[in-house]
Amino acid sequence: QEPLVESGGGSVQTGGSLRLSCVASAYTYSSKCMAWFRQAPGKDREMVATSSYRGGNTHYADSVKGRFTVSRENTKTTIVLQMNDLRPDDTAIYYCAAEANNQRACHTEHYDYAYWGQGTQVTVSS
Repeated sequence: QEPLVESGGGSVQTGGSLRLSCVASAYTYSSKCMAWFRQAPGKDREMVATSSYRGGNTHYADSVKGRFTVSRENTKTTIVLQMNDLRPDDTAIYYCAAEANNQRACHTEHYDYAYWGQGTQVTVSS
């Protein structure tokens, strides 16, 4: 069973919205920091947003602040990324991730995350 399963990607025009969801298959994954990363062709994987287990502490990449919102739902087993005012440079494969251990503060580098979803494509056209 996959530890994390994303859904909600798709294609929109500039200014549109999409909502990504990621369901953790076990408390082992959902009880840790969870995050959204993205990777565009030819670019490194970058952090988009992180969320502590209870959802009280969130962190965003500067490029998405004010446009994206990360939240926990369904007794914290699901992490959601609401993306508004999408731009062409938001086009990427978006991945959900979970850390292996409890952290005081969520990490922002992809190599600190042990569990990953399969990714979902987001395409924004101008």
